[in-house]
Amino acid sequence: MSSCTFDTVWPADSVEFCPHPDAYSFFVCGTYNLEKNEGAALEEADAAKKPQVRRGKCALFEVDSDDKLSMLHDVQLPAVLDMKWCHRDMSATPLLGVADSEATDNRLQKSLRQLGRIECATSDVLCLSLDWSNRKNPTSTLGDLVVSLSDGSLSLLQPHEGGLSVTESWHAHDYEPWIAAWNYWDTNVVYSGGDDLTMKGWDIRQDFSQPTFTNRRFDAGVTTIQSHPFREHLIAVGSYNDTVYLFDTRGPLKPLIQTNVGGGAWRVKWHPSPHRANDLLVACMHDGCKVLRFDMSGGGDAMHTMGGETEVIRRLDEHESMAYGADWSYADTGDEGIIASCSFYDHKLCLWKG
Repeated sequence: MSSCTFDTVWPADSVEFCPHPDAYSFFVCGTYNLEKNEGAALEEADAAKKPQVRRGKCALFEVDSDDKLSMLHDVQLPAVLDMKWCHRDMSATPLLGVADSEATDNRLQKSLRQLGRIECATSDVLCLSLDWSNRKNPTSTLGDLVVSLSDGSLSLLQPHEGGLSVTESWHAHDYEPWIAAWNYWDTNVVYSGGDDLTMKGWDIRQDFSQPTFTNRRFDAGVTTIQSHPFREHLIAVGSYNDTVYLFDTRGPLKPLIQTNVGGGAWRVKWHPSPHRANDLLVACMHDGCKVLRFDMSGGGDAMHTMGGETEVIRRLDEHESMAYGADWSYADTGDEGIIASCSFYDHKLCLWKG
């Protein structure tokens, strides 16, 4: 399948396929449009004082049986920075969480009908990322949600009276925490990474005044973290320094392996099928998107799975600007899975196989 492209009009930065068994053919794409303050030259000083207006959309797409792409509808929101589907079982309908530029978490159904907004901070703070706790073990109800915020804090949201509410917020990083993510094998544990060149671990059962660990051995901001859905103790971590790291969570200060991907790794996504558990999709910012295959021929213990060279088995170079979003379809299509990816300034959405 060659790449199929779509113009999102506004800059695109997030793509997420639906994990619900009844909705594998659907995915969403989020956009982020910064509106410029307008005014005559004499009014520039006043215009500069006005708050920036960030607008976005969440668009729902469908991939048909011929691997063709069509947009079904969209909904306008504050600028979208991240999105994650809540992993729910067959008894529950698909539900999407959206992190936006007004420090709110939006909950949308598959139809994009808005179910609620949760304010995590004041409206001048941006929600940068979010992650659901029930990725590995889908539930009929809501999972817990962790959100990272541009003021350096993280917030924990937990189910309450049919919805979600903020139960904890704490200062986590000195600069923007670009990512917050659960350990899918132990959902008492959260990881975060930020522009202060650190990755940290947090135990939600403990006092948030101290992380469980702090890794300061990065020479650029930490941008993305994902726990492996099939190999316990293994996480993938990306950085602005063009590098993807694999860590064993029992020894999170020294990577098991690190590999240069040619561009800043904004998102990493493990393949959702166990027969491709060695494959990692990376949105590499200014160097397109790549599928990496790691040599993990050993058993399930992360400490003993690393072997030879990391191989780039597929890449997409059609993104002409910052490739920020990428995700796998959950439909099991064998050795060539369907991938959606998007880029920012050229507002391009691509559908391809890898």
